[in-house]
Amino acid sequence: MTTDNPLGDRLDDDDYPAYTMGRAAEMIGATPGFLRALGEARLITPLRSEGGHRRYSRYQLRIAARARELVDRGTPIEAACRIVILEDQLEEAQRINAEYHRAANGTSGGTG
Repeated sequence: MTTDNPLGDRLDDDDYPAYTMGRAAEMIGATPGFLRALGEARLITPLRSEGGHRRYSRYQLRIAARARELVDRGTPIEAACRIVILEDQLEEAQRINAEYHRAANGTSGGTG
């Protein structure tokens, strides 16, 4: 075996579009129409295969599953998409903030 394993890298990549629309819908307990609606609302944008078929990544499926939870609780799809976008932005901002704090704490311990 070699250490160069491009297939393994793709399988570990949350952004790799590995799932067809049917499989993606099945995985999140939704219909293909629901996934299309999320695309129309611009929550997720699936990549297209050479044949034009939609392909979804694990990251996109997590986003779609969260939207489905909100819609199942009665939230309109447009509002659910906006909530998910804001949650994702908040998570990213918190991650960046934590990185800044770690960097600041790592450099503030020196003598002066």
